[in-house]
Amino acid sequence: MNKVILVGRLAQDPEVRYTQTGKAVASFSLAVNRYAGQGQTEADFIPIVAWEKLAEICGNNLTKGQRILIEGRLTIRSYEANDGQKRRVAEVIAQNMEFLEKKQSHSSAESTGGNSFDAKSFGKEVFPEEEIPF
Repeated sequence: MNKVILVGRLAQDPEVRYTQTGKAVASFSLAVNRYAGQGQTEADFIPIVAWEKLAEICGNNLTKGQRILIEGRLTIRSYEANDGQKRRVAEVIAQNMEFLEKKQSHSSAESTGGNSFDAKSFGKEVFPEEEIPF
């Protein structure tokens, strides 16, 4: 099974291009922290590639520094560079993406990931018995 799940921050804004057949492709790097010993962490910069609708969503909604979760598969491909050298690159082909925080904003509700609620209103909405959703 080839499945990768990464949580990190965008190292740069996604770059969206279109193939000759019109398919959208977005590429960006995800900075993922890892434990480096003695309470230290280091970042690995993982190249991510998204295709078609997901590529357009990434291009329209993601910005540098935003925290996201990427689910996909690892692929290793070879290509010949301009200097004639054969190169190999490992990248994650994104199949699913989740926003872990909204774009940066000055609003306190949005800067906390939009996960705030009014505790005073909790439990106020009561459904009549015939409208219970289960």
